[in-house]
Amino acid sequence: MSAITTWVNGIGLSVWSLGFILALVVTVVVVLLLLGIIMQARRILRLAKTASTVVSDIDLNTRSVWALRDTNAVAGQILEGAKAIEGNAGAIVGALAASHRKTAA
Repeated sequence: MSAITTWVNGIGLSVWSLGFILALVVTVVVVLLLLGIIMQARRILRLAKTASTVVSDIDLNTRSVWALRDTNAVAGQILEGAKAIEGNAGAIVGALAASHRKTAA
């Protein structure tokens, strides 16, 4: 027998009992760690649900901002059309003015 076995046997414990107690302590520590992990996972899930709701609200509230890109593109096209109309109207006014001058002369 080794000195440890003799010392343990001297206080009434066998090596098997000491191993059993050590395994019980390790098991309790593992259970406590797992409970902590489960509690944190539930907390993360709760926060993720809240974040998902907030992200949905932000998405709904900012869709109009993203639609501004399309509005600006259409406004640019309208502006180009207005410039073309202005150019054509200027040409018509010029032609009418020239025709009016010829008639008046």
